[in-house]
Order: sequence, then C-alpha cells, then structure tokens
Amino acid sequence: MADTLTAARGDIADGRRRAQRRKRRLAVVFVLPALLLLGALVVYPVLFSFGRSLFDADGTRFVGAGNYAAIVQDPATLKAIRNSALWVVVAPTLLTGLGLMLAVLTEKVRWATAFKLVLFLPMAVSFLAAGIIFRLAYEQDPDRGVLNAAVVGIHDSFEDSAAFPTARAREGQGLTGSAGGPYSTEGTLRPGSSVSLGFIGVAPGSMPAAAKAAATAAPVADAIGGVVYLDFAPGGAGTPGKVDPGENGLPGMTVEAVRDGGRVAATAVTADDGSFRFTGLADGDYTVRLPAANFEAPYQGVNWLGPALVTPAIIGAYLWVWTGFAMVLIGAGLAAIPRDALEAARMDGASESQIFRKITVPLLAPVLTVVFVTLVINVMKVFDLVYIIAPGPVQEEANVLATRMWLVSFGGGNDQGLGSALSVVLLLLVVPAMVFNIRRFRRSGS
Repeated sequence: MADTLTAARGDIADGRRRAQRRKRRLAVVFVLPALLLLGALVVYPVLFSFGRSLFDADGTRFVGAGNYAAIVQDPATLKAIRNSALWVVVAPTLLTGLGLMLAVLTEKVRWATAFKLVLFLPMAVSFLAAGIIFRLAYEQDPDRGVLNAAVVGIHDSFEDSAAFPTARAREGQGLTGSAGGPYSTEGTLRPGSSVSLGFIGVAPGSMPAAAKAAATAAPVADAIGGVVYLDFAPGGAGTPGKVDPGENGLPGMTVEAVRDGGRVAATAVTADDGSFRFTGLADGDYTVRLPAANFEAPYQGVNWLGPALVTPAIIGAYLWVWTGFAMVLIGAGLAAIPRDALEAARMDGASESQIFRKITVPLLAPVLTVVFVTLVINVMKVFDLVYIIAPGPVQEEANVLATRMWLVSFGGGNDQGLGSALSVVLLLLVVPAMVFNIRRFRRSGS
C-alpha cells in the first residue's frame, strides 16, 4: 500500500514538472518574437554603434577612444553639450512646475474637462508639425510672425514710429548728412529768413493721408520759417531744390534750430503742408537740423531665432507641446490624494497656500519625481524641434547632442565614427534616468 502511494506521488510530481516545462516552453514561444525584435532594434544597434565608434570616419582604421577624445575637443560638440545641459535643467523644471500649477487650478474651475482637453491637444500634434508652426510664429517679419506682430503692435501703441524711414535728402540742395540722418543745412540762417528742405525716397503709398501741397511758412522778424517737402513732382516735372506745384509737404517731421556748437535752441514739428516756424529766437546764426529719429527704420520686434534667443525659443515650443502631458499626469496624482487630509487642514485653519506647500506637494512628490525624470529622458533625445525651428545660420547655436550626432553622421559631416561616439554618450546619459524611473515604478507597484 505504501509503495503504491509513493509511486502515485512520484507520478504527480513528474506530471507537475512536465507541466512546468510545457509552460516555460510556451512562454519562450510567446516571448521569443519580442526578444528577437528587441535584439534587432535595440541590442544590435547599440553594439554596432559602440563598435563603429572605435573606428575613423571611413570605418577602416581603428582609432580606439580617439572619437571620444574628439568630443571634448570640438567646440561645436561642446556647445551642443552645453545646450543639452540647459535643456535638462530648464525644460523639465518649467514643465513640472506648470503642470503642477495647472493641475491645481483645473480643480477649481467649472469647465475642468474642457480646459484639460485644450491644454492636452498639442500632444496630438507631431514634433514636425509643431516645429513648422513655431518656425512661422517666430518669423522676424511682423507681417508673417504672429509673435512679432503682437510685440510690434504693443511697442507702437506706446512709442511713435519714425515719420519717413525711407526718406533721404536730395543731393546738392543744401543739406548735409547720410542716409538715416541726421541732416543739417550746410549754411547758417538768421531770424527773419526761411529755408526749403527737399527730400526724396518716399513712395506714394507711404505718404500720410493728411499730407497737403507744400507751402513755406512766411518768415517773421524773430523767427525762422521753412518747409520740409517731397522734392519730386508727379511725372518727374519740376525743378530740384524748388517747391513746385503738385509737390506735397512731409507732415510730422521734427525740426530743430541749433546754435553754439550743437545746442538746440528751438524745436518744431512740420504741419500737414510741411511748413514749420521757430519763433522767439534771439539774434544770431542758426543751423536747421532734422534728427535721425525722423528716419529710423520701423521697429521689427524681437529676433526670436537669433543666436541669443534661439534655444529659449525652441524650449518655449517644447513647453507648448508637453505642458498638457505634465498636467494630466500630475492631475491624476492629485485626484488620488486623500481629501480627508486636506479638509482636516482647512478645519485647523490652514490657508490654501499652506495646504499646497505642506500637504499637496509632499503627497505628490512621487508623481512629480516620475514626471520630472520622464521629461529629463525626453529632452535628452529632443531632435525634431531643434532641427526644424533653428534657421541654418544659427543651427550650431541651437544644436543639442541628438542634432549634433545626426549632423556629424549624415548632415554633411560624414563622420559616422564620431557620430557613433556621440550616440553612445547620449545612451550613457539617458540610461541612469531610465533605470531610476523603472525602479520608481517597481517600488510603487509593490
């Protein structure tokens, strides 16, 4: 009887072992395609890139760590590393802060779902499309770039633009100065005299609607009169340096009477017919001057894509795309916070700012950490926005490691040895953040 029971138990154990082996084989069958795909798309490229980084640009001569040494000796690559460091510090910090602020605010508005939807919509836009959108938005020409159109509109609301930026004095007609001003009369004038100041270079469409036919202000005993006018009659008729019929005055021009080595004795603004008069002048010699402010080029806004601002401008585009992502993740963590703790704090007399600083933020710390580290991983690999938004002349100023790697390898550098070394460096920088995030997920799931 005992032998029978022992044999039966052995058969059961053998059956269990066979079942376990079948399960393992079945698991291998299901996992094998994923492992093959992972090896083909991840493991093999990593190993190949590392091996390629040990050879020269042609891949024929072994250089060992030479490419890695070249990374720290190349000014353009060092600039890309500096920009990547700026991205890692600034973008995740701003995004996490904005996401936290918006997640808290959306809990206090009536249309919270619609608000979240609007902020999350940019995540549905590819980086390519987002780059094109912001490349156009950052255009310097206010007629094309929406940001500069707004900046110029605000600027011009508080500060008047130059009267005639394209005007220039007609040569040989008694005015000295170069394009852009200032212009001064060659000789001096005394009270009781008048002067005609002729200009050209003003397109008919640029003339103010209020401009009238030019007329010289009549001189009086203690005054100097004159006219500033467009010295070009319709059809090209008329005499240069003389006010002819059909020639209009230039209204709104600032004119100064200068004496004693540059001291401004009087100032006047031309009327609609271009006339002006300095009154109450003491006897003496005066020079009539038109300041450069009359001829300044119109304000064109901010050079968003210039060398100084191109990286912050691209980071701004990145914020537009990813703020919704940070807000939604932090909002999910905020919804999981026990409301009892918040209500107890309010009953104890804590203000909303104290609740936010001492309860909400500490309880959200794990979520904030995951969001921050995820964004760090993402910005280390940013490529599309930088490559699309930055114009060619300032591309080097905006480069990060990913764009520098591509440019060195395929964008004209044709040095895949150095490009592979950059890819290995980028991988080594990303891996610690990935490991940290995976450990956080495992701890939160256990």
